Amino acid sequence: MLDIGKAVGLVSMRGTMYRLVLTCLGGLAAVALVGSLTGLVAYSAPALLVSLTTALVASYASNRLIAAMYQVTPHSESTLITGYLIFFIFPPSTNLVPVLGIALAAVLASASKYLLAFRGRHIFNPAAAGVFLLTLTGFYFSAWWAGNPVMLPVALLAAVLILHRTRRIAMGLTFIVVSAAVMVLRSLLDGQTIISALTWPLTSSPIIFFAAFMLTEPLTQPPLKWQQIGFAGIIGVLFSVPLHVGPLYLAPESALLLGNLLAFMAGQRRSIVLVLRRSTLLTPTTSEFSFHPSRSLKFSPGQYLELTLPHKRSDNRGLRRVFSIASPPKDSRELTISTKIPDQASTFKQALMELPTGTVLTATTIAGDFLLPTNVRSPLLLVAGGIGITPFASQLAEIPAGSRDIVLLYSVSSEDEIAYRRILIESQVQVILICADPISALPPHWTSVECSRVTEEIVQNCVPDISSRQVMISGPPAMVQGISATARKLKAVSVRTDYFSGY
Repeated sequence: MLDIGKAVGLVSMRGTMYRLVLTCLGGLAAVALVGSLTGLVAYSAPALLVSLTTALVASYASNRLIAAMYQVTPHSESTLITGYLIFFIFPPSTNLVPVLGIALAAVLASASKYLLAFRGRHIFNPAAAGVFLLTLTGFYFSAWWAGNPVMLPVALLAAVLILHRTRRIAMGLTFIVVSAAVMVLRSLLDGQTIISALTWPLTSSPIIFFAAFMLTEPLTQPPLKWQQIGFAGIIGVLFSVPLHVGPLYLAPESALLLGNLLAFMAGQRRSIVLVLRRSTLLTPTTSEFSFHPSRSLKFSPGQYLELTLPHKRSDNRGLRRVFSIASPPKDSRELTISTKIPDQASTFKQALMELPTGTVLTATTIAGDFLLPTNVRSPLLLVAGGIGITPFASQLAEIPAGSRDIVLLYSVSSEDEIAYRRILIESQVQVILICADPISALPPHWTSVECSRVTEEIVQNCVPDISSRQVMISGPPAMVQGISATARKLKAVSVRTDYFSGY
């Protein structure tokens, strides 16, 4: 029998996040075109094709031009996503003035990344900013026509895939529930029937489209989960309440921009500039990269950063990659990341390995909720697979040695692949190595089990008090999924997993 959850996970994990979003938007555009040809979408096929072409070309060309002016490398996939969003927000047309309006909105969206920015970090969702700025001129007005019953199934599938991939399901559902509830209440107060009030927000409004493609834009979200949920709730209210200041009405794009401003205040409020100090071989298959940040960075042990690495002929994994921060916050003048280098490395990792000392890179964000519980009396079980040890290295280096009841289950392919050995020894935590081969010598507080992977039997035997422990798991997706199920089956107090969206 097909496991729907696994199927969604398999589909959503292919390629980069940008590639997934582009594919979903392309599919939505195709459905709109078919709906137009069959009379189920109000706009004509020529209007759809002209408007889509205009939005994509204007967005791509203007972004490359402005990027050249600022001497930065443009991100083509992100630019095309912005073009698609402009297409779905403005009414399609073949008339000159509306087409020029769509083109101008795309140009304004590209410009907003550079002009509406603070110390190198853009503040607002580019598509929403472009739409808002154009409507201020009165040249053309948004319609958010993707809220269409014919397009709903594809929009809903896209929302599931994107929210699952980004681990923003709670945020997306919060927005959908809050905005729909407000809309239903308003409809009932206006005298609509219960059935009509319950159905129209999902079938004839852009709630699902907005949750899938606008709310999830990665660079304009707050960094922590509770902040993201609050962010979604606030936007949900603003999205669904018809407020206005004079002649200016609160449209969906302005609701998102207000939320972006709040998110900006909660997160990193400037770009993160990193200078490569050195790269070292951490294990035979793992390299560590040490950077000097241009300023002291504020982060918590266990969080990640998204690194941008422009390079030629990039593959479908793109120019950005997410890495756990391996160094503790107390080492404020050095920031380290580690990555496994496979035999068939991506172009990103190949370029990373070839970087000369002194190379300047930028990181777009620091975020994540994979943090140690604040209650220091709470017993912990940490489970790491391979390079999944990285966030635990940051956490264990930050806390006083022996200050917490921590057991670390660490699965490695061989003794040579044990990373951050010194940090683990100095932390004085109990380490249980899971390795298919025998380990030659073990430091104090360390034991080993000869096995190729962490099994339920190993967890039961090595951590018999798991029911009193909070569990944190970091490693390959299959391992994380399997150990999560085991920990819940064995009645762990709580289970938290590390996850990267791949944007």
